[in-house]
Amino acid sequence: MMKNWIFGAAAAAMASASPAWADGHADEVRLQLQWVTQAQFAGYYVALDQGFYEEEGLAVTVLPGGPDIAPPQVLAGGGADVMLNWMPSALAARERGLPVVNIAQPFATSGLMLTCWKDTGITGPQDFRGRTIGVWFFGNEYPFLSWMSQEGIPTDGGEDGVTVLRQGFNVDPLLQRQADCISTMTYNEYGQVLDAGVSEDELVTFTYEEMGVSTLEDGMYVLEENLNDPEFADRMVRFVRASMRGWKWAEENPEDAAMIVLDYDETGAQSEAHQLRMMGEIAKLTAGSDGTLDIEAYQRTVDTLLAGGSDPVITAEPDGAYTTAITDLALQ
Repeated sequence: MMKNWIFGAAAAAMASASPAWADGHADEVRLQLQWVTQAQFAGYYVALDQGFYEEEGLAVTVLPGGPDIAPPQVLAGGGADVMLNWMPSALAARERGLPVVNIAQPFATSGLMLTCWKDTGITGPQDFRGRTIGVWFFGNEYPFLSWMSQEGIPTDGGEDGVTVLRQGFNVDPLLQRQADCISTMTYNEYGQVLDAGVSEDELVTFTYEEMGVSTLEDGMYVLEENLNDPEFADRMVRFVRASMRGWKWAEENPEDAAMIVLDYDETGAQSEAHQLRMMGEIAKLTAGSDGTLDIEAYQRTVDTLLAGGSDPVITAEPDGAYTTAITDLALQ
């Protein structure tokens, strides 16, 4: 955990300072999403639409992601103040030298799973040997690699291992029978498979949550050095508070939240039916969270990543990878 003394001065400054926004000046915050505009990020778009950020004196710019955008690189390059990232990716980046810190965790549970053709005869992880499995990269591969390592299954092909197919952000490898299983999210790609005319009876799924290898997803991360700045820390307190208002509003009004997301989708690529379904599933993952990082879930994520045999995702217990100081102040 971040040392509390780092935030002592910041907290004192925040308590006594006369913030700029009190004089009508809005403080800017740039948020880098992991992916394109969709209901996965509904809480932030709701906070924009409902004026929650404005009420906190913030001018928030939401930066959509995409297949060629790596949030840690954007954050490192100064292109964003806050990024959303899966914890395995963030912890791996931190171990490689990018000092990112989790300041809030809106998603309480994981939506990641493998979706397989039932006619392959796959009934459990022991049947993955000799199979081809689609896996997302760009930091999304770490939970899968850790899982396979714990199962003792090599990921370099062969009859005894799995052949990893570098999966694009679509479900084509499954539909075209290029892979026996692919990576899907409960709120997105699984629905795309069904929309393609495949029935649930034709599939077998393995959620990381149910397999006991789930890791935390979609947390808010900032650069550690920025948290030493009282003004930055104050902005993050207000940003987290407004964002969590947005998430709770989205949970309580899922249909309206989906419509708000569609309003912000400048590409016009999202359909109403898909976003409504996605928002319903996303609400299950944020339910019960007030943004505070669950330390037990954090440690479970760390333990999962460390349990990688000869090739773990991270090699040592992280130090300073999270702080609860921001949410402690935001929730007062």
